[in-house]
Amino acid sequence: MSSAGLPEGASPGLHDFCRGIGKVILRPAYRIRVRGRANVPRTGPVLLVANHSSLVEPQLIFGMLPRRSVFLVKEEMFTGAVGWLLRRIGQVPVRRGEPDRAPLLVTARLLREGGLVGVFPEGTRGDGDVASAERGAAWLVRASGAVVLPVAVRGTKRPAGRKRRFRPRVDLVFGEPFALEVGKGRAGLAEATETVRARLAALVRGLDEQRAVREQKAEL
Repeated sequence: MSSAGLPEGASPGLHDFCRGIGKVILRPAYRIRVRGRANVPRTGPVLLVANHSSLVEPQLIFGMLPRRSVFLVKEEMFTGAVGWLLRRIGQVPVRRGEPDRAPLLVTARLLREGGLVGVFPEGTRGDGDVASAERGAAWLVRASGAVVLPVAVRGTKRPAGRKRRFRPRVDLVFGEPFALEVGKGRAGLAEATETVRARLAALVRGLDEQRAVREQKAEL
């Protein structure tokens, strides 16, 4: 059985404490702007999908969410003290790039119980443009009936060919949640996966455009 939206063995108190730390720990390094927190459903099953270009995005989203969350985290992170902490705050290890059904079953159950689960559908860190996506997100929606919450983060990765700015601006945008119909079989998963990818990519693109306009105005 899960405990307050978290997997068995997790500590709700430690989870909430770490969320509190997550709200402030990155602020000395970044100027963080968060928009759309009101879009996060406060109750019920929610599958959060976000772009991923650095290790900062998961920490930032975890801290800024207004409710408890369980993320699928690459298995390599679950070693030593860090691994112990990740498990105690309810995060779930997953093997990237190969079939790994066990974490999907755990998180599907948490969703059916009304929890919030976060995934990065690109699978591995890249440029965060969401040019591709894996099918795990669509499978979780089909297994749980969760709504999908797209989240875009930009500014955590230094642009190629540029020096890193002091306290760069990082934008975090919670998009509008949407219901996702997932058809039967692999074809249904493929179609739903493309819908998730396209909706998330559009949110990222829109954020990129807003940041570009803001930079142009700053240079004037």
